[in-house]
Amino acid sequence: MKASAEDFVRGTPEIQSLPQTYDLVNKVIAKPSSSSEEIAKAVMHDSGLTTRLLRLVNSSMFAFPGQVDTISRAISLVGIEQLRDLTLATCVIEMFEDIEVEFVDMQSYWRHCLATAVCARLLATHCEEENVERYFVAGLLHDIGSIVIYLRGGRKLKRLAALCNKDHEYLSEAERSVFGFDHADVGRELLRQWGLPDFLVEAVSAHHVPSRAKRFPRVANIVHIAEFLVEARAMGSNGEHLVAPFCEDAWLELGLSTDYLPLIYQDLETQWHTTQLDLLGNAGESG
Repeated sequence: MKASAEDFVRGTPEIQSLPQTYDLVNKVIAKPSSSSEEIAKAVMHDSGLTTRLLRLVNSSMFAFPGQVDTISRAISLVGIEQLRDLTLATCVIEMFEDIEVEFVDMQSYWRHCLATAVCARLLATHCEEENVERYFVAGLLHDIGSIVIYLRGGRKLKRLAALCNKDHEYLSEAERSVFGFDHADVGRELLRQWGLPDFLVEAVSAHHVPSRAKRFPRVANIVHIAEFLVEARAMGSNGEHLVAPFCEDAWLELGLSTDYLPLIYQDLETQWHTTQLDLLGNAGESG
């Protein structure tokens, strides 16, 4: 009897919870009485997080006119909820940055996820969504289930690689053949385990088939399109050797024009390269 995606996540103790820094920041933000100074103090408990957040806020992704040199200033510029989203993104990358697996180059994996995150944010901005940082986080986490599969797949990873490389199956199809579920299912269960918001859970779960998203279809549509555009340009790799199928309805429902593509690719290239250095450090230099 094959294990379920939920069993897969439960059997990976090293990722059962998010880093304590994020938990601390989240709890402080959740208190209505918390001031910007108290939130900044919680962030600054982790010097690495503080550095990465400030580098990110000073990146071309935000393009603020002056240097942002304090977390308090960052909060006033990007907003409290947005800072929480960026903290989550930074903490997850830090959580997994030292993991090494055989099936995929983890540096390339993170470049793919970061490109999808930047592209999702650009699409959300173009579609005039309210909090574009939530789209950035959804894009960053869309393939998080793959890490669990790489960590726990064992000998089955060789069969998975054979199906993708030799039989030319899509990664998700190969995963379902080998494990009985795919990385989107595992990602959904991991984010549930972490207690993250439902819009993130649904976006990750439905990023290959956005029509499955019932409560937050726009997030799923945007992440789906973002990943497709990133894969089409081979910006990093999540282990997929083919460009995954594209859902045309997702594009139509967002009312996007193909005339927008050259502009988004131009902005994507610029923001992706600078944001790699801000969040991934040297790991992003070869992207």
